[in-house]
Amino acid sequence: MVAANPLVSVANPGTLATGDYTARHLSVLEGLEAVRKRPGMYIGSTDTRGLMHCLWEVIDNSVDEAMGGHATRVDVTLHPDGSAEVHDDGRGIPVDIEPRTGLSGVELVFTRLHAGGKFGGASYATSGGLHGVGASVVNALSARLDVEVDRAGHTHVMSFRRGEPGRFGGSSGVPDVDDTFTPFLTSSALERTARVTKARTGTRVRFWPDPHVFTVDAGFVSDELRARLRQTAHLVPGLTLTITDRREAGAPTEEFRFDGGIGEFVDYLAAGPGGEPDEAVAGTWRLRGAGTFTETVPVLDLTGALQTRDVERTCEVDVAVRWGQGYESVSRAFVNVVATPKGGSHVTGFEQALLKVIRAQVTLNARRLKLNAKETERVEKDDAVAGLVAVVAVRLPEPQFEGQTKEVLGTPAVRAIVAKVVETELTALLTSTKRAEKAQATALLDKVVGEMRARVAARVQRDTQRRKNALESSALPAKLKDCRSSDVERSELFIVEGDSALGTAMSARNSEFQALLPIRGKILNVQKASMADMLRNAECASIIQVIGGGTGRTFDLEAVRYGRIIVMSDADVDGAHIRTLLLTLFFRYMRPLVEAGRVFAAVPPLHRVEVVGGPGKANDLTYTYSDADLRRVLSEARGRNRRVKEPIQRYKGLGEMDADQLAETTMDPTHRTLRRVRLTDGAAADRIFELLMGADVPPRRDFLIEGANEVDSSRIDA
Repeated sequence: MVAANPLVSVANPGTLATGDYTARHLSVLEGLEAVRKRPGMYIGSTDTRGLMHCLWEVIDNSVDEAMGGHATRVDVTLHPDGSAEVHDDGRGIPVDIEPRTGLSGVELVFTRLHAGGKFGGASYATSGGLHGVGASVVNALSARLDVEVDRAGHTHVMSFRRGEPGRFGGSSGVPDVDDTFTPFLTSSALERTARVTKARTGTRVRFWPDPHVFTVDAGFVSDELRARLRQTAHLVPGLTLTITDRREAGAPTEEFRFDGGIGEFVDYLAAGPGGEPDEAVAGTWRLRGAGTFTETVPVLDLTGALQTRDVERTCEVDVAVRWGQGYESVSRAFVNVVATPKGGSHVTGFEQALLKVIRAQVTLNARRLKLNAKETERVEKDDAVAGLVAVVAVRLPEPQFEGQTKEVLGTPAVRAIVAKVVETELTALLTSTKRAEKAQATALLDKVVGEMRARVAARVQRDTQRRKNALESSALPAKLKDCRSSDVERSELFIVEGDSALGTAMSARNSEFQALLPIRGKILNVQKASMADMLRNAECASIIQVIGGGTGRTFDLEAVRYGRIIVMSDADVDGAHIRTLLLTLFFRYMRPLVEAGRVFAAVPPLHRVEVVGGPGKANDLTYTYSDADLRRVLSEARGRNRRVKEPIQRYKGLGEMDADQLAETTMDPTHRTLRRVRLTDGAAADRIFELLMGADVPPRRDFLIEGANEVDSSRIDA
């Protein structure tokens, strides 16, 4: 916490002899002078981050009014001259005289550190913080600050220059930072400028950042401001926040208001940048409660003496959680709507209770989850939070933060209160007998145990690979026919269907840069199998080892051993099925490979047509890739009165080609055709894979029935 005493500094003691270093070499910075001398102590930095922090402080003051039930709207305006304005319809800063200082409430708030209505607890039950980083600090770091208060039937106005009260005079009537400034020399006054209705109340603050304090490139970031206002609108249901960026000509005013609270916020975070959330394992759950604790605080009595007193505090807890099918986790934490990105006691309590409850429920459901005695592993935090989107919000009077910028909550008692609320509410949901909640609890525990098994299997795989490397033996499968080149950009890996095709491909490939990996039959459908089952599957494990980038969240695109991964399967239904299974593996566990456009499908021909050339002429060989293509070639031959040698060769598999034919049509880069597998819409692709390859059968059956009329029965082999 900022000390109430003035800042004392040393005037270059290292340049003085020991005998010359006395008390007269100490300098004392009074009031806001300390803020201007060491701004980083109060706002963290003097770049854009520190400037945005000043704006947050002004906005948070207005939001505190809304949290107390006194305001319904906060408007933020960014002006072309580099200033920012915040307007709320709250009660307005007090304009009467504070008896001990003789200053008006407005001047007291904007010129004295640690002054305001949040310290005694009577005016604000909860607020954004009490570290003195507020209106007075913003005022000290502003070249100009204007405040207007609508209260008691009048508009009250006061201006400041670098924290000093006075009057600005300008001929244009438009506020400008370069207007002539006249400071108040003997006494300052809060001026009345207009009459308003007594029902109209509120505060308007406009400030121009001081270029002597902030760096040249510091500026307000509208995108960051929009995100903060959206976040605040979620945290204070019913509050309307707007942003108008007048720096951009014609930019519209954007408005944020959400009545669903942090439950809506979790759904928004789950959607991510693409706007489409992954499929939920369980619905969005709200865990709410409250607890009390006693805190010893220093209090100033009427004589100005500092005394300690035990105060009972109430901490309100509101947590929203949602688990998705993925493995990435997103969490946000707030204290009285102020974000705490580095966590604190409330986040610690949430994580401890979450892990405790899930471990207890996994133990109670061990039989249903098929956990045997050999599985001695415990659920870890990463298993429990995989796919979790969570918002943890607490409200309490006078929170203690670790640092001026309020990034970590330090109030110790909050940890136990949050832990108790989360443990009670989450246990009730996971043990509920209601059908919907019971099904969601079952799905969640299945996911957690699946993540645990996948983690264990991945660790075993890594340990096995390390042991092999230690013995200086290759970790790559023996069936891999590798290439000689180590140039990743040039090299290619062909995943070949069957040993028969491998024999032909061995002779057809260019062994300098083309590697071959045969697979036996159809690999595991990883869409409806756990990660542990996938890693135990010999074919899947071989593919992962050979590609070399790993799997899932740890996949490293830079570690991939080949520039192109080419699926080469037969041109029939079984080949298409194998290709689909391989693409499912790539999409689910090696998605960066697909996103980078490094996965391809080979296009082998269906037919070999030999057109007789006539006396003394060589026959023409043509490869066709579809029945329509074949009909076109035959029609052209008849049109030229050319005879086609019968029977036309129909390739049912890659093994039916000789090496020259396979090289010419499918493997030689100068003649072949490849189809690049692209990912343009991840959410849509996820839905299609789940529909066609997932464990839920009825949707797939409905899909097939609906599309049955589009099938050409003449193409079905019977």
